[in-house]
Amino acid sequence: MTKPDSVREVALEYVAPSLRLTYSDYCQIPPGHQRYELIGGVLRVVPSPSVAHQEVSKRLYRALLEWIEDRGLGKVYFAPLDVVLSEYDVVQPDLLYVSNGRLGIIKEANIWGAPDLVVEVLSPGTAGWDRKIKRQSYARFGIRELWLADPESRSIEVATLKDGDLSTAGVYPLGSTLVSPILPGFKLSIDTVFP
Repeated sequence: MTKPDSVREVALEYVAPSLRLTYSDYCQIPPGHQRYELIGGVLRVVPSPSVAHQEVSKRLYRALLEWIEDRGLGKVYFAPLDVVLSEYDVVQPDLLYVSNGRLGIIKEANIWGAPDLVVEVLSPGTAGWDRKIKRQSYARFGIRELWLADPESRSIEVATLKDGDLSTAGVYPLGSTLVSPILPGFKLSIDTVFP
């Protein structure tokens, strides 16, 4: 038996990559305690987040919610919520923002299209996946901005869409203030995210 305080934040592929699943297949998975994502038709288990992950996510959600929704700029959501990017791509980012001009992608059950901003809080077992595979997928489907919040390095990388790639616009460590290219005037002290 594992220790009650051990962290299980590791994402595993659920089916063989040779089997390409669709959104319809994804919808047939029986409800349960596991969360899943589908990228390029490959199903992956999304692990339960740690307490540290949730603390960072909570602080970022609060900051975005207060800035965006209090100003009537759009909607902010948190996981678990399916974002259907294509027939073969369904993700559950930790946080996401949809601007007023694109509210039509918000459906009753999910988000059907690319949000304006996606935030991923990195975990030791998923950081490589988030930094590479999901980042490439987000760029391919036109997500305008990606934040990669890293509790280990206590920093946030902001990447913006340029020429089909999510290029790093800035990396914000402790002691700095994050700015968002798609949220003019938004400022976030990194010290409030990673106290």
